[in-house]
Amino acid sequence: MKKIASFTVDHTKLDRGVYISRIDGDITTYDLRMRKPNTDDLISNSAMHSLEHMFATVVRNSELADKVIYFGPMGCQTGFYLLMRSDNHAENLELIKNSLAKIIDYDGEMPGNSEVECGNYKSLSMENAKAEAKMYLEAVADLTEKDLYYK
Repeated sequence: MKKIASFTVDHTKLDRGVYISRIDGDITTYDLRMRKPNTDDLISNSAMHSLEHMFATVVRNSELADKVIYFGPMGCQTGFYLLMRSDNHAENLELIKNSLAKIIDYDGEMPGNSEVECGNYKSLSMENAKAEAKMYLEAVADLTEKDLYYK
């Protein structure tokens, strides 16, 4: 079988950051790498699930909501993928940073925090979501569009 694009990236050279993973027509896939790959520092299931609920809710309520295609976790527990119908990388990077800041400042109930809305609602934690958002924002706060390319 043909190797998929994400398996062609040298994961030994990746660090925390935001990367353009691929561009397919008008859809850009961003690699939101929250952990250095192949270390014991993985995102816990609860933290990943919690941040997924918060980030997905925030970006789908943002000024770019109509351009958001998908936000979801990587199976390797080192980050997330954000798919946008946009190649305005500077604007999308600001959306990522602003969304993280909104999560950190959020004062309310966890979105989708019920048995009716979520298949594993008991694993959700605002504290975990905020902690992950804070740690990641600190890592990506100074990134610019030129930093979005795999090295």
